[in-house]
Formats: sequence, structure tokens, C-alpha cells
Amino acid sequence: MRIPRIYVPQPLHPGREVDLPVQAGEHIARVLRLDRGHPLRLFNGDGGEFSGEIASLAKRAVSARVLEPVASADRESPLRITLGQGVARGEKMDWILQKATELGVARIVPLVTDRTEVKLDAERAERRVAHWEAVLASACEQCGRNRLPELAEPMKLGDWAASLGEEAGLRLALDPRGDADARTLDPGTRATLVVGPEGGLSEHDLATLAQAGFRGLRLGPRILRTETAGLAALAALQAIHGDL
Repeated sequence: MRIPRIYVPQPLHPGREVDLPVQAGEHIARVLRLDRGHPLRLFNGDGGEFSGEIASLAKRAVSARVLEPVASADRESPLRITLGQGVARGEKMDWILQKATELGVARIVPLVTDRTEVKLDAERAERRVAHWEAVLASACEQCGRNRLPELAEPMKLGDWAASLGEEAGLRLALDPRGDADARTLDPGTRATLVVGPEGGLSEHDLATLAQAGFRGLRLGPRILRTETAGLAALAALQAIHGDL
């Protein structure tokens, strides 16, 4: 029997009844057509997981009853990677965030670079961040993570690079002309990876990152699209230094 995993951004305690997010409730009621009492797995991003069951179903609301904590595997990578991703257009950005979550990224910073084509004023940025948070939650439901990657507000690349401290760890920027090789790096437990948007990182972007201590990371002889490059780099770093 399939037991859906649902992210619920609320405190979870045995015996409590919680409203499920609208999208999750609609999926349970209209797509899966589950009945009251059907078992669920619930998590709120703090690392724990609970068994639960559907408590009530209505046209516009589904609630669940929290039952008890359940033992769950720690699916967080020992290599804490921050992904600084140049904001890509439309579904490309969703794809990147979804797959980066599946690959164990710990933190994501949407970056506005010289070649970023997406224009984000304050109102639009707020809407996009809310949408991206939903993408991350859905990805965690699917892949079994009980902690959502931290999602930062969109920032200009230069401002972000200047703000980094020791927590950034090994600093890498994808660059077809870079001299760093993932196989010979020693990131320890932390790394920060920057990926450009469509069109890649400009010379000015690369110079800004170099001043902030970033090395150019080269991924073989082929030029990869933004929706491929970062994910390939994450997979390589996780396979060599993480938990893949």
C-alpha cells in the first residue's frame, strides 16, 4: 500500500490535527482518491518524521491526524554544498531546484548575474521564492529527505560573493576554462558552487568570483547547459566526496 509523504509547515505532535497544504490536499483527494483513515507520513523540515492518517476530506481542505514519531534514515549528505545558481527562465529553474534537492544540496542562492535574463522586482521575487519553496518541498516528499534545503532570497552575484565567510568552504565556479578537477579537490565538509544562467558567467562575473576566492571548475570537454551543468557538478562532488 502506498503511503504518501507530505510536507506540513507546522509543528507536529502526536494527537494533533493539522491542515495539509492545498496542493497536497487536492492531490490526495482528487488524484489519489484516498479515504479518511488512510495512512500518511508527515514531516515539517526539522529532521523528524511522523506517521499519520487522513482525518477529514472536504472540497477545499484535507486534514491529517499526527500519530507518532517514526524512525527514519538520515538522508543529509556529509558534504554540505551551497549552490549559487544564476536565475534561469521558467521551468528550467524549477528543474534545477528539484534535482539539486534530490542530489542532497544543503542551501540554494538564486543569483542575478550579468547574463541573467529574468527580471525580478520585489513583488515578482517574492512570488518566485514562494513557488520555489513549494518545488523544494515536493522534491523532499519524493526523495525522502526530512530537511528542506535552505532557500535564500535572490541576490546580485557581487553582493553575495562579498558577503561570504568561512562557512562557504571550498569555493568553486563552473568555467569551461577552469583548472580545478573534482577528482583532486579536497572540500572537507563544505563547498560552495556557482553556476551561471543561460549564456554562462561573464568575464566580469568570473573576475568578481576570483576576487572572492573562487576557483574555476571544469567538467570535461563539453559545454553543458545551465540546467545540466550544476546538476552534473553536484553529482560529481557527491560521488567523489559525499554520499553517492
